[in-house]
Amino acid sequence: MIFKNRIEAGQKLAEKLQGYKDNKEVVVYALPRGGVVLGKEIADALNTPLDILVIRKIGHPADPEYAVGAVAEDGHTIFSEEGEQIKNELKEIIEKEKKEALRRRSVYAGNKTISAEGKIAVIVDDGVATGLTMELAINEIKHQKPKKIIVAVSVVPVDTAEKFKNKIDELFALKIEKDYLGAVAAYYENFPQVEDGEVIALMRSSGLDK
Repeated sequence: MIFKNRIEAGQKLAEKLQGYKDNKEVVVYALPRGGVVLGKEIADALNTPLDILVIRKIGHPADPEYAVGAVAEDGHTIFSEEGEQIKNELKEIIEKEKKEALRRRSVYAGNKTISAEGKIAVIVDDGVATGLTMELAINEIKHQKPKKIIVAVSVVPVDTAEKFKNKIDELFALKIEKDYLGAVAAYYENFPQVEDGEVIALMRSSGLDK
């Protein structure tokens, strides 16, 4: 299954989540930037609030595109086995990415947040590769003591999906991939970089509260 674009993927996920439409306990938490495009489609279709959950990838010092960990706005981190071995080399990268996470929260949502306490939290992204970013997102929501955690993504490797199932209540994925192609972009016909301005516009048009 190849998706036309993020909007189509969000619409297809919204169809799978129709059982949660108009449920006042539901909050959609999208991972910027790309996840916000899907999150907006889902939040609108379900008539639920949309918030963001800013998690930043920690790249390997020798290859920034190769993820060895992730960091959240509050400084919480998670690492791959390789990342654990080189933690001391990652301090500057972690601090830089934490600052970027805080910047994005401020720019995208004006530092407003919706607590997941007692809520049905739907965590949305435009796809999963290593799973580190989503795993930390799940941990961040768990700290807030939600009623239920749902992950909604377009594509996820089968082994990562199995790992998530032990941490969440429900997984909605359009494609659980046995032979993962190695990059989320490979599952989209059109996968442009989402800029700050687009995220801001999407958040403003939805508002944090319904």
